[in-house]
Amino acid sequence: MNTIVSDWQIVSVMDKDEHIGDVLWATCVEDMTFRFFKGDYICTSRIIERQPSNQLIRTHSGSIYQTLGEGKHSVIQLSDFELLRNGFSPEQIKTLNDATSKFVH
Repeated sequence: MNTIVSDWQIVSVMDKDEHIGDVLWATCVEDMTFRFFKGDYICTSRIIERQPSNQLIRTHSGSIYQTLGEGKHSVIQLSDFELLRNGFSPEQIKTLNDATSKFVH
């Protein structure tokens, strides 16, 4: 096992109406590879395999994540992907986009 995560979400990355792929966004509980500290956010490479029966997710880079508890599903646009990679949650990205759209004329 590589990394155990909680508060996880499968995030679908879209380019307008085209589905680009899914990534895992989560909080680190334990990382046996020493890449993350407990409590760090994690945004993975593209998900290539999900095993819901044992709560495992394998990514394009070869990492394996064990998910704890119930996850959520979110959708973001490709133009917002760098925000996700830099630690903003899908909910924070939505809030930023909603606030920005109120001020754009």
